[in-house]
Parts: sequence; structure tokens; C-alpha cells
Amino acid sequence: MTSFESKTVRIAHSSERVFELLSDLSNLERFKGALNAPGNEKLKITGYNKDSLSIEVSPIGSITFRIIDREPNKTIKFEAENSPLPLNLWIQLVSTGENETASRITVKAELNPFIKPMVSKPLQEGVDKMADMLVILPYE
Repeated sequence: MTSFESKTVRIAHSSERVFELLSDLSNLERFKGALNAPGNEKLKITGYNKDSLSIEVSPIGSITFRIIDREPNKTIKFEAENSPLPLNLWIQLVSTGENETASRITVKAELNPFIKPMVSKPLQEGVDKMADMLVILPYE
């Protein structure tokens, strides 16, 4: 397995509030428009419920991420379904103050030596963009 870790970001909300929003994927309704905004053509949300999120990723196709574990206020773990590459993703949360949370996203993927050079850079860029997105979500 190859690991890709995002940069650590600071979210100006408590870890409880961040976990509450992120651990229930039906909350995506509140900010789906921003995620499907112009300029974000490579990724489009196609469906979601409390425990799963389906996205269309250009040029890969449709991938569904299902929450497989929730550790309150600390970790949300996802497993990819119908992905061309077996991969897991998790969001780590660490309270750094009453209204501040440090967060990092980690992706682990099974990459064969042939495909690794082609997908490593896009995967790293993707986890960093996801981490940046965590900072601007409406946690109110």
C-alpha cells in the first residue's frame, strides 16, 4: 500500500462540530453547490446518503466512498467501492483549542509499479485539495 498524506490544516471550529458535520454525509446537501462549482469539473458529486458518497472523477469514472468506521471527534474512515484502484481514505481530527481543530486526510492505495508514477502526483494533489476544502466548509 502506498500512503498519501495531506498537509495539516486548521479548522476554526471544535472537533465535535467538525466531526458532527463530516461523519454524516447527508450534510453534503448544505454545500453541494460549492463542491460542484465551475472550475471543479474533474469531480462531481452524483449521490450521497448518511454513510456513502458517490462521485464522478474525470477521467476515472464513478467511485463510491462508504464510511466504514467513525471514532467520535477523532477519525472518519472510508473505503472506496467500484474504484479502479483499491483504496481507503480517512480524515483525522485533533482538537487544538476550544474552537480549533487540526485535520489531515490520508489515502492508502494499492498501486502497482506501472501505475504508481502516473497517479501519485494527482492523488497527492487531490488529498491536499480535500484538506483545503475542509477549512472552508460551513460548520455553522
